[in-house]
Amino acid sequence: MKRIANAVRPRLASAATAAGPRVARLVRAVRLPRPRTARTWQYTAGAATAGLALAAGVVTVAGPWDADGQRTAERDRAAALERPGGADHGGSGTIAGASRPAPSAAPVLTGLGGAAGTVTTRKAPPAGKALEDVLEPLLSAPALAHGHSAAVVDIGTGKLLYGADGGEALTPASTTKIATAVAALSALGPDHRLTTRTALEPDTGELVLVGGGDPTLTAHPESGGWASLRVLATATATALKKRGIHKITLSYDTTLYSGPAVHPIGVNENLAPVSPLTADEGRTDGSDHGPIARVADPAATTARTFAGLLKAAGVTTTSPGPSKATSRARTLAAVSSPPLSALVERMLTNSDNDIAEALARQTALASGRPASFDGGAKAVAAQLGKLGLPMTGASFHDGSGLNHDDRLTANLLTALLVKAADPARPGLRPVLTGLPVAGFTGTLAARYADGAAGVVRAKTGTLTGVNTLAGTVVDRDGRLVAFAFLASGTTDAPAAQAALDRTATALAGCGCG
Repeated sequence: MKRIANAVRPRLASAATAAGPRVARLVRAVRLPRPRTARTWQYTAGAATAGLALAAGVVTVAGPWDADGQRTAERDRAAALERPGGADHGGSGTIAGASRPAPSAAPVLTGLGGAAGTVTTRKAPPAGKALEDVLEPLLSAPALAHGHSAAVVDIGTGKLLYGADGGEALTPASTTKIATAVAALSALGPDHRLTTRTALEPDTGELVLVGGGDPTLTAHPESGGWASLRVLATATATALKKRGIHKITLSYDTTLYSGPAVHPIGVNENLAPVSPLTADEGRTDGSDHGPIARVADPAATTARTFAGLLKAAGVTTTSPGPSKATSRARTLAAVSSPPLSALVERMLTNSDNDIAEALARQTALASGRPASFDGGAKAVAAQLGKLGLPMTGASFHDGSGLNHDDRLTANLLTALLVKAADPARPGLRPVLTGLPVAGFTGTLAARYADGAAGVVRAKTGTLTGVNTLAGTVVDRDGRLVAFAFLASGTTDAPAAQAALDRTATALAGCGCG
């Protein structure tokens, strides 16, 4: 504080000296005539006016002010701070003739509990081991020895840094969701929303609850930011009562989707029957992710719940049955999901199969295909082909990766991640931001306790005999790299999972330039 005062004192003294004559004139201009009988309020008013004049004079000399009260000098400084600069990322954004940006910061990030060393942006010593020398022994672990493939790519340059049968198509399990996410975002856009609505038929007086395919629709009292069935019921009841309707026939419309509702694997705790009208993913408890028993008919269950909510709002209904809203039906109320970007992030973080199958069907609808398992799979493949991705050997049969017949390559998975990081495609960025964070979120929350926690971000995949991992990490050379490790024929799932985690941890700590 003493140094600051010493630095400021000369400038204040100079300002006061320069302001002296001007302030004197201002004071003379506002000097009050002294009445014969002085009153306290008059002296107070005079002193206040003189004080304001003095302050205005000093400020005027100290520097000009803009109309909004910001000093010109401060405005100029703010403008200077907004000029391109900061960390040097290849010179992008630098104006010709401007000063060079500051160098990148020193190392700041260490994997929690990481024994492999600090993950930094500082260049590793030239004597670092070759990447293949680091990864091959780990990928040859007995738990993965039955058959595996791998690819590591520098996201900044697109250069393949390591490959081991990267073109071999293997069962990807839930890493398929990366492909589903890229396809849906590119086909629909990150701002796309899915709408559930109610419609009143003018001829029959029937109320139709129309499913729009929102897999995150919720009937919970607290919606958590997702579309609320309760809000829809309240708004619908209000609209009906304004029309003098207090009792009505209720039906529900699920015609948006076609084909079988049950996944080829059969009834499963990992996925509800796929319907465009489902509240809380048909879960039989209060959970929002993870395996749990599901209701047999999500649409009928949701419609019955909706009928109960309408009754609580003052409108009674018949027992709901299936129907189809006509083009003449008038929408009474509607609720929409958060943007598609949020749905993608939730899907990837929690490995949500219900959202994955819904997004595959929405991709099918966007491309004019039937919204079914088959139509969604074909739409995803076609959309990825349009992006110029390496599709050789790829075979899709669903959007979630639960189907053992799905096939992807490590080369395709890393290419998807590189595409998601492309600055020219910001709409695909939720694919990266939705990846689980090692040791912290989603399906990686309980993993990497002794490795690169907080550093690795990756989508997991697990089926009987299959373990996969695909994501991103910053290595010791400061490179953001995409990786994909696929193992088939595994017999010890925990051991295979641990082997993949060790491989990703080694990649994070590797100075293998």
